[in-house]
Amino acid sequence: MRVKISATPPPIAAKLIVRAVEAGINLIDTGNLYAGGMSEKIIGRTLKANKLRHRVLISTKVDHAPRKRGVSLDAVVPSLPPNVQGNSRMNILRACDLSLKSLQTDYIDILQVHRYYPEYHIEETLGALTDLVRQGKVRYIGCSTFPPYMIMKALMLSEMKNYARFASEESPYNLLDRRIENELIPLAREHGLGIAAWSPLAHGVLTGLYDKADEYPKGSRAALRGSFYAERVTAKGIEVGKKFVKLAAQAGLHPARLGVLWSKDQPGITTVLIGTRKPEHLEALIPVMEMTLDDSLREACDKLVPPGSAVANFHNTSGWMKA
Repeated sequence: MRVKISATPPPIAAKLIVRAVEAGINLIDTGNLYAGGMSEKIIGRTLKANKLRHRVLISTKVDHAPRKRGVSLDAVVPSLPPNVQGNSRMNILRACDLSLKSLQTDYIDILQVHRYYPEYHIEETLGALTDLVRQGKVRYIGCSTFPPYMIMKALMLSEMKNYARFASEESPYNLLDRRIENELIPLAREHGLGIAAWSPLAHGVLTGLYDKADEYPKGSRAALRGSFYAERVTAKGIEVGKKFVKLAAQAGLHPARLGVLWSKDQPGITTVLIGTRKPEHLEALIPVMEMTLDDSLREACDKLVPPGSAVANFHNTSGWMKA
């Protein structure tokens, strides 16, 4: 579960975390720069105060500098010097120590590099992550929104040179953008790589939040953050979203439940990352853990957006995926 701390007051965020753990959710996903670093701190305080650390896996990330293809890393975060960004050894070691302090824990269950940057050789990245595993600071390592060819290269290098092995990949995956089904999911199933799907509701497009591609409701991600979030809201995506809402109603489901359920029950998906700002939203999604996607619903969704295709680009910060 990922809590959107930037739009959630800390007391409510803490209640959401405790309730999620009580309900059986055992993965908390965050990042070192989420909400300006406050996300890790709130998670750490909450888990310590409620003695819940032993009941959850904490997944956090090194660096968060989303960018468009062809835009240099320096152009995205010019206020940060080169040695405190990206996937270099120096930054990975520095960021891990800071995350441990913020999370108030002795170890991180899963430490991920947040994006693939060609500026940094993958062996340097793997070497630094391996050292952290051997030091006991990190249990497992992973990546987020990496190209399949680089994941395969990393797995090969880990086997050849005894580096720590990527255990997971976080990728955007929802009914509007199914492109990871073409290469990444077959790779993951072949090599035992866990896949965590982020943005299963397509920023609310699959719940009918948006009516037009150039009009953003108050409080929506596109309105609050603009930029690359707004780029993911497309006319075709909204059209599919409206049909999806009707399909959910016919099945007697809230569209948010169906959206998360669809992602959860797709082949190769290990877990789905949900983000809730209100307790009632969390309560509405908890039952999905025990639900199973009906084959007829799966087929109906496939007709809206065929397997392996996309009507919106949720890889627009990857730097490598072509729209």
